[in-house]
Amino acid sequence: MSPKKPNPPDRTQRWRFPQLFGLAKRNPLMISRWVLRWTVLGTACGLFAGLYWNVLEFLIHILNRVEGPTLLLVMPLAGLLIGLVIYFLGNPGEIAVLVDNIHFRGGRLDATKNPSMILASLLSISAGGSAGPEAPLVQVTGSLGTWVADRLNLQGEDLRSMSLAAMAAGFTALFGAPLGGAMFALEILHHQHVLEYYEAILPAIVASCASYLVFAAITKLGIAPTWHFPQYTLDNIDDFAMAILYGVIGAVAGWLFMSIFRGCDRLLARIPGPIYVRTTFAGLGLGILATLFPLTRYFGHEELAEVLDRDFSIAFLLTLAIAKMVAISITVTGGWRGGFIIPIFFTGACIGKAIALLIPGLNPALAMICVMAAFNASVTRTPVSTTLLLTKLTNISPLTPVLFASLIGFFLAPKAPLITAQLKTQQEAIAE
Repeated sequence: MSPKKPNPPDRTQRWRFPQLFGLAKRNPLMISRWVLRWTVLGTACGLFAGLYWNVLEFLIHILNRVEGPTLLLVMPLAGLLIGLVIYFLGNPGEIAVLVDNIHFRGGRLDATKNPSMILASLLSISAGGSAGPEAPLVQVTGSLGTWVADRLNLQGEDLRSMSLAAMAAGFTALFGAPLGGAMFALEILHHQHVLEYYEAILPAIVASCASYLVFAAITKLGIAPTWHFPQYTLDNIDDFAMAILYGVIGAVAGWLFMSIFRGCDRLLARIPGPIYVRTTFAGLGLGILATLFPLTRYFGHEELAEVLDRDFSIAFLLTLAIAKMVAISITVTGGWRGGFIIPIFFTGACIGKAIALLIPGLNPALAMICVMAAFNASVTRTPVSTTLLLTKLTNISPLTPVLFASLIGFFLAPKAPLITAQLKTQQEAIAE
């Protein structure tokens, strides 16, 4: 009787970390093969992100010369072009679609929507919409991960992990924080699913590190801090109480923003006709806001530095924060494409600086970064990655107060998230 042959390995097997390390001891070549795959994937994502960023900077350099009343013509025209791209090439989707695909469709992200997303987002961001490049990068690189997984005949959790690793690599390229980008790819799925997908954390970190190095080499971004905040050192236990207070203020800002966002969505949804009608009206609204408040134009990468360096009044900062919330809402609900994380950071910095000016003696760096963290955590439900991202972007080393503020913003957030797919059940997704 011949000995029984062992069963072939299951490609869809879900490796736990102890099993993975045990496998590494028995078969280091297999682990090396996986690390090579994640590294190559991250490198490809970094190359795409670097190319996208260079094209975006070129377009911004041309269009940011438009100022004043001319914006009332240029931005509606940009909205028309964005709508025509979506109308003829198809709807590129939103972050909620990505979350749905990761949760309930095996992690398979559709690459056919990439041409529409790339063109629409380049037009949206370069024309001055209040949305950043993080969402387009995450969608396009995530679909690249799915494409690579298909070429390798991966299935199940292996395929999902490749998609998540590529999403993390795309996000990391822009923010220059590999660990924060890796955590974001898991946290954006909502806290209930972070532990479910923790097997993807190692692929996400490896791909993120490779993407970060490639993007930094191409653009020279992400090496130094993005924003130069005032110095802050943690030497007083009272700072934790202040961080909690700032967290409450950030959560209130999150509630206000989501109310404005949903109001704009209901208003713009009443506009009849094809999508390019809606995007054109959105462009007109953004043009009016940019004429009244020039700092609401663009996604806040450069504008936040201006808030840090210039002496604005409390009233102006708070008015600017409200105007920016409206601008973000019109951008996203009006059909323009991009992400709202950096714009939210900009808004939170305005509110935090206003608080520091209102109450003399408060540390402005702590006030700004804590409100930024709590505001973003309340909207995106990503408290851990928000903390990691902000401490890297601002070079603020005391991480714990920022984490306190992020968690307060997360726990005080509205029950219904802005990204509704974060709380969908399997049955709801199937019903759709």
